[in-house]
Amino acid sequence: MDTIFALSSGAPPAGIAVVRVSGPAAGAALEGLAGKLPPPRMARLAQLRDGAGALLDEALVLWFPGPASATGEDLAEFHLHGGRAVVAAVERALADMPGLRRAEGGEFTRRAFANGRIDLAEAEGLAELLGAESELQRLMALERAGGTFSRQVNDWRERVLLLGAELEAELDFADEDDVLALGDAYFADIAALARDLGDWLARPRIERLGEGFRVVIAGPPNAGKSTLFNALVESDAAITSPTAGTTRDVLERTVAIGGVPFTLADTAGLRADHGDEIEAIGIARAQAALERADLVLWLGPEGEGPLGAWEIEAQCDLPAHSAKAAADHRLSAVTGEGLARLQAALVAHARASLPKPGEGALNARQAQLVGEAEGALGAISPQLDPLLVAENLRVARQAFDRLTGHASTEDMLDTLFARFCIGK
Repeated sequence: MDTIFALSSGAPPAGIAVVRVSGPAAGAALEGLAGKLPPPRMARLAQLRDGAGALLDEALVLWFPGPASATGEDLAEFHLHGGRAVVAAVERALADMPGLRRAEGGEFTRRAFANGRIDLAEAEGLAELLGAESELQRLMALERAGGTFSRQVNDWRERVLLLGAELEAELDFADEDDVLALGDAYFADIAALARDLGDWLARPRIERLGEGFRVVIAGPPNAGKSTLFNALVESDAAITSPTAGTTRDVLERTVAIGGVPFTLADTAGLRADHGDEIEAIGIARAQAALERADLVLWLGPEGEGPLGAWEIEAQCDLPAHSAKAAADHRLSAVTGEGLARLQAALVAHARASLPKPGEGALNARQAQLVGEAEGALGAISPQLDPLLVAENLRVARQAFDRLTGHASTEDMLDTLFARFCIGK
């Protein structure tokens, strides 16, 4: 197997740059640059020199003999000064060594998976952690990368294995007195497991955290939509003007409020007597955005917004603003009055609709496999032929194996690990 190397920290310049080497020649690479191997898992200061003896850097070096390393292989790390020239010089020296090559995207993590250091569900959690943009995403990804979901899958798998063993005993030794026939309790256990899987399938998908809770701001022209949008995203993303029809398209921004991811959308003013064809297209797109919204903030006449919309009495700083008898929120995006209360309400409302730390959630791939297992178990009944019961239990077990990567196709693995950066 090749020995791979890559910069595993952020792009230089930086205070420190970490170059990682993994594979059978990692120890030789460390000795070649630093002169000798340090004690395992202990940082040592060393002068790094290339094959010609030229000084490259003075750095901390670490040695992790396999299999007790992040990848399950011999692994070395160089903690360099983080200048571009330093990193480039060390990478050139490594590339000149026999048996070493630059790593591909996700190759370190893939080797950790192949060597049993992590399973597939943990690798997916790590990918989510690398892409986390909000506190809620970070917390969920940490749980998944730490094996919380993997332990749940293993529990499901053990339950199926016990059920299968009990059935096999009945099939093989049904004529012997010490083996009881399958009773109601057996099928009740299968039904309970199917219900557990159904509960997981009913939870919000993990992708919702990446998409964010979708909030659409809607209403007629000059209702203060763009001003409120700018206040919520904390930038002048939308053009504001007293001229009706200024907003011609749906403008979207992702933002984290209180650690919760949101996608906020500003829309064209809704009115029947639109000014021109372009504005009409903008209004049509605004209507389409309303249909995709998780929540609509309605700034128009009271009672005329979509079902379930929050009534927003905006522009409270203006004496002539349109008052509402039962507004959910009264605010001024200009002065900030009522804005914090609206943001807090949005966070509380979104949290109820998004995956929650500690409760677990599935991504699309995992939901498909859990659905396969739930379908197989749900089809089992006392009236079903025992051989078909055994087959359905096998289908469920295979689905659980694919969840953690014990039975995975190369194409699926290629797709997953291609999401990682080079140094992972």
